[in-house]
Amino acid sequence: MVAVETEIKFRVDDLKALAGRLEQAGFHLDTPRTFESNVLYDTPDRKMRANTEILRIRTYGGKFTLTHKRLPDSGPGEDRHKHRVETETQVSDGKALAEVFQSLGLVPAFRYEKWRTEWSDGQGHCVMDETPIGNFAELEGDPEWIDGVAARLGVPHSEYMTLSYGRLFEQWKEEHHSPAEHLTFDAIITAAR
Repeated sequence: MVAVETEIKFRVDDLKALAGRLEQAGFHLDTPRTFESNVLYDTPDRKMRANTEILRIRTYGGKFTLTHKRLPDSGPGEDRHKHRVETETQVSDGKALAEVFQSLGLVPAFRYEKWRTEWSDGQGHCVMDETPIGNFAELEGDPEWIDGVAARLGVPHSEYMTLSYGRLFEQWKEEHHSPAEHLTFDAIITAAR
């Protein structure tokens, strides 16, 4: 499936309180807290990253999903919201797909993990992500819906983030002088020792 994904992220101090506000705003729980693991593939010289593209294999809830994201052909890639063309499909065997990528010269360039809880209201989605560098939520839908829901949740425009988890990790590494190479729970714990 190909679609233009529009979203924002924001930091979350209290996941339980956010869940309560989502329920009050008419959201229902789609997926309870579930572990998610992601591997981004790229050429050894990181051409995809230089072109603001990602190629990802996600493992989530026992399923594998292949995703390619890139900037839109026209319009902003980022304004107050992040916009990406997203092509996504489920695959039956993520390990076999990883072997195909590597035989084509792609390498696992970055790994990241989180515990994700998914909510929806019939028009858009809110996910709550518990990552090794803090808790975040994402609102995904059309820009007007995002702004309306953010306002109802008490999230001002000044708290919107359009950065990927990879970019947020780079900022975190710089702030914490961490040698961690991947945004995984083990890597962050090991680097802190």
